[in-house]
Amino acid sequence: MSSVEEFRTEIRGWLAANLTGSFAGLRGRGGPGREHEAFAERLGWERHMAAEGWTCVGWPEEYGGRGATIEQQVAFHEEYALADAPARVNHIGEQLLGPTLVAFGTPAQRARFLPPVVAVEELWCQGYSEPDAGSDLANVRTRAERDGEDWVVTGQKTWTSLAHEAQWCFVVARTEPGSSRHAGLSYLLVPLDQAGVEVRPIEQLTGTSEFNEVFFDGARTRAEDIVGAPGDGWRVAMATLGFERGVSTLGQQVGFRRELETLIDLARRNGAAGDPLIRDRLARAWTGLETIRCNALRMLDGVAAGAPGPEASIGKIFWATWHRELGELAMSVLGAGGMAAAGEPYELDDWQRLFLFSRSDTIYAGSNEIQRNIIAERVLGLPKEIRP
Repeated sequence: MSSVEEFRTEIRGWLAANLTGSFAGLRGRGGPGREHEAFAERLGWERHMAAEGWTCVGWPEEYGGRGATIEQQVAFHEEYALADAPARVNHIGEQLLGPTLVAFGTPAQRARFLPPVVAVEELWCQGYSEPDAGSDLANVRTRAERDGEDWVVTGQKTWTSLAHEAQWCFVVARTEPGSSRHAGLSYLLVPLDQAGVEVRPIEQLTGTSEFNEVFFDGARTRAEDIVGAPGDGWRVAMATLGFERGVSTLGQQVGFRRELETLIDLARRNGAAGDPLIRDRLARAWTGLETIRCNALRMLDGVAAGAPGPEASIGKIFWATWHRELGELAMSVLGAGGMAAAGEPYELDDWQRLFLFSRSDTIYAGSNEIQRNIIAERVLGLPKEIRP
């Protein structure tokens, strides 16, 4: 295994050599609020990465990865972001579903589902949130019943990122009638290309639709496509959320830094930096980003030990709030002109899109309110909030 710096040099060189030709125009494309951009071309790029051995780098070699250490994975994500490479289309399969199957899946499940993730031949989405079970995931009402050799799934999921592009969904469903809260849930792998599944895109403030509603009306999946034991889905689902807040967050912060530096440059050019209040907010944004990075590095100690600690919830509040405030700061830097759409009928520039989409940062992947409850109750040991 090469050293971290050798690994960093290798991926930096590969990106420089390959983000050229037909792939050169993909730099900076995609990402939150912009997943519609060049999706087919980004899929082609990621399959090219797979052919060259640059997908799933942190997975064990026996499952198609490179067995990269935590430090090497950090280097990979940072260099990928520094190269302004296009946003990944296979993030959910590679960063969430794959590690979950490595940890909890059967040998047959790993053999069936991991190779297509490595090759970017099958895309995944996450079936957690429901209309009455968003951040309060334990309130799941989607149910699954055993019918011979199948599970039959009925219910609704919402805010399902990229479901309209995915072939599979890992679904948290209630499989024990009469159960409530965390008990009686199971973690099912459900194919989306079937008559019992309907995907409806949700139009967002940005005018785009990367989130979806997914309706299951007697959808079927094989009995063996359950991860963990029936009724043990909560434990598996929580492990997936832990993987979601792993090393890729360091690459995310490189993107945040690029946004901040670009905004500072804009403030200098349009004169907004002459306002002492704007300068103060820009300085606070810079110090906030440094705080986020320090917390993320601290969180990696927990990742290396097997699972993120309380720093994961702390980090989610920090980066989500910081990014939302950056969008608000961008509007202040733009001034009154930022209130007008760039074109008809609803064409937005990058700053307007950032402002609008970042409103969701403090909601998805666990709202700020829920993260504060987790920190208060599970980390600080404070009395639980009174619930009806």
